[in-house]
Amino acid sequence: MTLHPQAKNVLESLKNPSRLEMKEALTELNMSVTDLAPLLQSSSGKPYYRKLLYKNEDVELLVMNWSDLECSPHDHGDSHGWIQVLNGTSVNSVYEVNGNNLPKELFKEYHHQGQYFFAPKKGVHKMQADDTRGLVTLHLYSPPISGMKVYDFEKCAACIVSGDCGAWWPDEQRQKLKEIRLKKEA
Repeated sequence: MTLHPQAKNVLESLKNPSRLEMKEALTELNMSVTDLAPLLQSSSGKPYYRKLLYKNEDVELLVMNWSDLECSPHDHGDSHGWIQVLNGTSVNSVYEVNGNNLPKELFKEYHHQGQYFFAPKKGVHKMQADDTRGLVTLHLYSPPISGMKVYDFEKCAACIVSGDCGAWWPDEQRQKLKEIRLKKEA
């Protein structure tokens, strides 16, 4: 996708942006599902399909359209960012991580079309669509995500995934950069 020159200017102006600067930039982009619809594709059996819209050394912008599957609990490595719900309703489950134990779910929150929510550095969460109304989300992260950790409760493990893997246990060995055995809290 070629971003509108104004959108590109907004993103290029972000240099090690603060939480507030990132939200203001996402708001200023003023993107809609209609704008992004030509880029959305089938999730092919995954929780979502993602399309990278822009990336430089300071930020990355992605659009995601969601299936009826939930993603795995995950963090965003050393990145933080904002998620804007462009269509539908997102169910966001937030977790607490205590050492080398499996994360423990703290609460669920619902975010509706037009709402924004923050993903802090090392914060663990999982998302899914609340209904079949076609959840579409826009994500702005800084710096671009690397070192994302994905959790699998059945395997009692986590792994650091490569940049081409989403928030699910990797299908291919090359996407699994490091596997970490976890403990169940007593």
